[in-house]
Amino acid sequence: MGTPMQARHPAPPMIKRPGPSRRFCVAPMMDWSDRNFRYFARLISRHALLYTEMVTTGAVIHGDRKRFLGYNAEEQPLALQLGGSNAKELATCAALAEEAGFAEVNLNVGCPSDRVQNNLIGACLMAHPELVAEGVRAMMGSSGLPITVKHRIGINGRDSYEELRDFVGVVHEAGCDTFIVHARIAILEGLSPKENRDVPPLRYSVVHQLKADFPQLEIIINGGLTALDCMSEQLRQVDGVMVGREAYHNPYMMADVDKKIFGNESPVPSRLDVLEAMRPYIVRHLAQGGAMNHVTRHMLGLFQGLPGARHFRRQLSSALHQTDQPLALYDTLIDEMSHRLQPRDCPVEQA
Repeated sequence: MGTPMQARHPAPPMIKRPGPSRRFCVAPMMDWSDRNFRYFARLISRHALLYTEMVTTGAVIHGDRKRFLGYNAEEQPLALQLGGSNAKELATCAALAEEAGFAEVNLNVGCPSDRVQNNLIGACLMAHPELVAEGVRAMMGSSGLPITVKHRIGINGRDSYEELRDFVGVVHEAGCDTFIVHARIAILEGLSPKENRDVPPLRYSVVHQLKADFPQLEIIINGGLTALDCMSEQLRQVDGVMVGREAYHNPYMMADVDKKIFGNESPVPSRLDVLEAMRPYIVRHLAQGGAMNHVTRHMLGLFQGLPGARHFRRQLSSALHQTDQPLALYDTLIDEMSHRLQPRDCPVEQA
């Protein structure tokens, strides 16, 4: 008798780990959402789902895994975002992500950079839904983690709603139940990645229609969201929101997320609480040979809109490089900000 024919696709594991809540997510941001920023963000919100920067499958497989898969336990719940299109490589990385203890693996189908396009990574994959589906199947077959996809509402030349609906349908059939949708198309030629975050118009209604057409799926909306009240309105039509630049440049906006989005009534840390809680982390970072500004560069917006915000930014971005006692400067800055602030961090005109 001949050898039985192997199944075309590996069967997914029988037991799947329950996924984290995605009511409020902090987007994967290249050069920004590293482990230092994520530790800082977690001090402000206990429940926001945090994402790593995009890591290519090649970097994970052939590079420094401690660097690319390392994180602080305090960052959880934490998702790993992968960039890649080779199903075998994606499967290997998903298995490694589960072993490392991540809460989710997310596939990047939204980055418009020329560099990643050349490697068939990011938004260009929207033109290849079957390839994305193959990668999703492979990851589900190698890992018990939730597998999610982050994508645009389209790309130039493939920007109709029908094409978006077909893309989601094909990938869903492969087993993906959660789609994080940036409510802009991506222009793959002629615009920089930065311009692709602003120039194509936001079309939230397209994401809402997607949820209406796929009510069984978890749809997370992304793009241009800044105010929590607006996010709460979005949550009437979709399952979650993802915030990027606003969470980075105005990080204390996350202080109200646990209560307003997750209904948690735990006390909210003040900005000074966060500043003081970061000190032991900075001490450990320095002891391990790290540079202090690698941590503090992520904290520049902590006092946005409050007295002394400009002084705070200047001390951490300029004065820090001119002293041989950075921790002493940091301690002085804590004292200075405590004197500048009014009770309860009440917003006033910036000094």
